[in-house]
Amino acid sequence: MELIGSPLQLASAVLVNLIGLLLTLRAGRMLGVRPARAMMLYAWHSLFCLAYALYATENGADALVYYMKAQQGEFMAPFGTGAVVNIATLFVTGLNLSFLGACLLFNIFGAIGLVAFDASLQAATADKSRMLRRFVTLIVLLPSISFWSSALGKDSLAFMAAALALFASLDMGRRVVLLALAIFVMALVRPHIAGIMVIALAGSLVLQRRLPLGQRLFLGTAALAATAAMVPFALTYAGLGDASGADDIMNYVEHRQSLNTEGGSSVDIASMSLPLQLFSYLFRPLPFEAGSIFALAASMDNVVLIFLAIAACGQMFRRRKLAGNRAFMWFYCLLTWLILAITTANLGIAVRQKWMFAPILIYLFISLMGRSRTRQPSTRMKMQSRNALAAAQPYSGVIEP
Repeated sequence: MELIGSPLQLASAVLVNLIGLLLTLRAGRMLGVRPARAMMLYAWHSLFCLAYALYATENGADALVYYMKAQQGEFMAPFGTGAVVNIATLFVTGLNLSFLGACLLFNIFGAIGLVAFDASLQAATADKSRMLRRFVTLIVLLPSISFWSSALGKDSLAFMAAALALFASLDMGRRVVLLALAIFVMALVRPHIAGIMVIALAGSLVLQRRLPLGQRLFLGTAALAATAAMVPFALTYAGLGDASGADDIMNYVEHRQSLNTEGGSSVDIASMSLPLQLFSYLFRPLPFEAGSIFALAASMDNVVLIFLAIAACGQMFRRRKLAGNRAFMWFYCLLTWLILAITTANLGIAVRQKWMFAPILIYLFISLMGRSRTRQPSTRMKMQSRNALAAAQPYSGVIEP
């Protein structure tokens, strides 16, 4: 398949790219990201979109299947793969988009997610050292994030949903609408992950003390109602709608693992213990396991993740004031990580699917690292300041008690 079939398709691809730039700049303003930085992130993300399109045409990918269905004007069920095909069909048939143009269309979603991720990490390091803030910029530019979230497929929408949920959870009281939008987008492509997101939200509101009681009651009731409505649907979508006990669930897990053994990785996660499954899902492949240039790039990203995890663990028990609904973040990350790790046997799938929760986990790691540049003065410094102030005041002739 060709990237661009005709001059008209080239023009439509350029148009989509320009519209994507404008939308990303608009999203950057809403999220508090400077226009120049948002433009840089969009350009970076678009380069990986081009790289993915070239890779897909040479090696094959699910994106090609989605594009061919869209070319035929096919509409499917509105969730999962169907959501991707339906969105692509609307624009591919309406604008006569080439495969590159369709990839650039979904590149917009991933770029907006990248800007939201950057805004969240900038907020986490606003009062920390310049070195840590520069390191955060390098994290945002990790190749795996932009490569997988720029593709025509579910990963771009899922990454955007996760990043928007992260940004919304930093001030959930004022960003409820944004959080609802994130859950809706996730439900379109990964209903079972959206179900986990709603469960995490409901659980976090029980522990949330910063919100006024009225808001907690309203949001908690809404989250419970959404959980009751979404979880059965998510279970049905995932294949557990008829499960009646632990045996059915174990059979489902074994079935999912067998489906994922055939893929781009020879590492068998299914045969490992649970701790090794969790480690392998998030932190592998390692550099010495890389068998291709793409695996090597992913392994370098994993080295950064391992460093973040170790550095954050060293600061885990320090008492500090931390922003955002962290209970929601931890619930969502740990539940998603656990479920995906035990139902995925192929590292090739794990490399891209972990970005549905890894941005939030990275934020949690970063927020625990470094020290604030504006620390509270010690007791000795307070006493010195008080004595200096008293010495500077004129004597009034009155003896203080």
